[in-house]
Amino acid sequence: MTNPTSIFVIDDDPVIHEQLSIVLGAVGLAAESFASAEAFLSVCEKKHHGCILLDVAMPGMSGPELQAELAQRGVRLPIVYLSACEQVAIATQAIRGGAVDFLTKPVDPGLLIERVRTALAQEEERRERERANAILFKRLAVLTEREREVLTQLMRGHSNKEIARILGISHRTVEMHRSNILAKTDTANLLELARLAEACEFFGPHHGAPVA
Repeated sequence: MTNPTSIFVIDDDPVIHEQLSIVLGAVGLAAESFASAEAFLSVCEKKHHGCILLDVAMPGMSGPELQAELAQRGVRLPIVYLSACEQVAIATQAIRGGAVDFLTKPVDPGLLIERVRTALAQEEERRERERANAILFKRLAVLTEREREVLTQLMRGHSNKEIARILGISHRTVEMHRSNILAKTDTANLLELARLAEACEFFGPHHGAPVA
């Protein structure tokens, strides 16, 4: 797997590999073929992007099992299933698990390309969100531990006086931390700060919700 951007064809049928390589190559898309889920898992990395064309039934690990394993590893490549027959239950499970589509062989080349391009567009949107989130995270990462404690209380809607009492510090110290937090995160007010904290999922499931 030398190219970090590719269409990864995972199917135990070499004829499918050849056919899909031709179809994808005709529109300028590079395909890499794997005869089993295990072969793909042995080389896949989070840094790779593109999409997966995945058979359902293969010797060893099945397509749905591979989908589950990739999710467990945090590999978020979009998946388009290619099945030899209609399998409603499996298709439903696959789509619920995040697959882009579930197609039946033989697949119309035009439809296949359309679905692949949809998958690639979704992948690019996800990567763009991750890039934006990384920038947001950096803005929060510069806060000291005490500033993060003050931020938590601010987002819970507490006043400066209440925060001072909760943290056992002076009202003036809270004001100083609040000013530093706004400056470090490049936010103009508490509303912008709350939106930033929410976008970065600053609060875990047990925290209170940010103020509006």
